[in-house]
Amino acid sequence: MTTTSTHATSAFNKKEARFNMIEQQIRTWEVLDPKVLALFDIIPRENFVAESQKGLAFADVELPIACGQTMLSPKLEGRILQALDIQSTDKVLVVGTGSGYLTALLAVLADHVLAIDIHPELSELAQSRLKKQKIHNVTLQVADASNGYAKHAPYDVIVFTGALPLRPIAAEKMLQMGGRLFVVTGDLPIMQATLTHRVGEVAFRHETLFETCLPYLEHAPQNSHFEF
Repeated sequence: MTTTSTHATSAFNKKEARFNMIEQQIRTWEVLDPKVLALFDIIPRENFVAESQKGLAFADVELPIACGQTMLSPKLEGRILQALDIQSTDKVLVVGTGSGYLTALLAVLADHVLAIDIHPELSELAQSRLKKQKIHNVTLQVADASNGYAKHAPYDVIVFTGALPLRPIAAEKMLQMGGRLFVVTGDLPIMQATLTHRVGEVAFRHETLFETCLPYLEHAPQNSHFEF
């Protein structure tokens, strides 16, 4: 087979795999917003994984990445984006940059994204990937943002990409009025994906979206367990 035909077959396989990911994984998990579904066609997911993982880029799995972290599954990324209803004027905080893919998806929709990760290696890798995709409305920083990141608050949207045992009350207070926060909370084996809206100076509305499981965010505050 010639090099040209090999590249053509590879391109076709990626196109088919991407179509199947959108139609068989994301859409069937109640992600119906056409704006969200189109994002997965616009931003190539395979460009945000290691070379050895490109064959799994479209699979319904949480891919392992560097520093013992994992990449969210495509269907979960879709549900997060649909729930947050990102607007072109939104200032977004991502806690846990990871592979950089969810940050890229958010950046296409938002005005600006601030992505924080505790691991310099992940932040640097995400920076390189975003640059190659010509995504420039993102600022990446290395810090522990497990309780939010007050330095550049308030935010229109906050996304935690790892689970927390309890609601991030400190981070909720970093939302603009009308702002939204997505987080997965609880204990294994069942956790709750929750969307929080700031509806007043001290008032928040919490909506349980679905049940799922995620690894805990590194340095996540832990529940206190008492034995009697």
